[in-house]
Amino acid sequence: MPRFSLALLLLIVPIALAAQTAKPASAPSPETSAHPQVVLHTSQGEITLELYPDKAPKSAANFLQYVRDGFYNGTVFHRAIPGYLVQGGLYTRDLQPKRTRSAIPSEADNGLPNVRGTIAVARGADPNSGTAQFFFNLVDNRRLDYVGNQSGLTWGYAVFGKVLKGMDVIDKIAALPTRGLGPFAGDVPNPLIVVDGANVVGEEAPAAASSSKAPLPAASNVPAVAPTKPAKKRTKAKD
Repeated sequence: MPRFSLALLLLIVPIALAAQTAKPASAPSPETSAHPQVVLHTSQGEITLELYPDKAPKSAANFLQYVRDGFYNGTVFHRAIPGYLVQGGLYTRDLQPKRTRSAIPSEADNGLPNVRGTIAVARGADPNSGTAQFFFNLVDNRRLDYVGNQSGLTWGYAVFGKVLKGMDVIDKIAALPTRGLGPFAGDVPNPLIVVDGANVVGEEAPAAASSSKAPLPAASNVPAVAPTKPAKKRTKAKD
């Protein structure tokens, strides 16, 4: 056998063996994908979310951890304002706040706008006070976008994902009659809409959160975490 042919054969054999033993590439899982998805199973229907850890890494990771901990199981949407937002993530069926982890820094300056169908971090007067609460924008709420770091008002609210499926469910929640209940003077949906469970797509649903975690001392001690209700426009009285 000529030397050239022998050398070519020795080169081809290792390549062929490597091709036989190589494992086929697997599709990326939701865990490693750029935009993980979460499903909220509510008493009104399912809501599927897509998160943006590339734009809001701290906010997305914080939300995912609460989901994996089973924290949202049994919480309610305690605030619904038609033409504005629907909020939840902290209160139980009896409107008692659950104990949360430490607050996260605001990522409102990530360039994601508060437009219809997005989910954002609810917070108090301090921009860096967001914990477990979140809200869905029912309309384009661009006045909630980041403007500057001069104050809590100009900081805006950090968007970290959007609704892929189930916006009709959120609209139904917003259309429910509301009332004052527990620590809230108004805007509580009637009946209460409960999050029966939440899970990351591709992962097993978490077990119910431990009941050993005591609630905060009193609901009145929890800051009103959410954008304030927009003021109604005044109209001049006719002569």
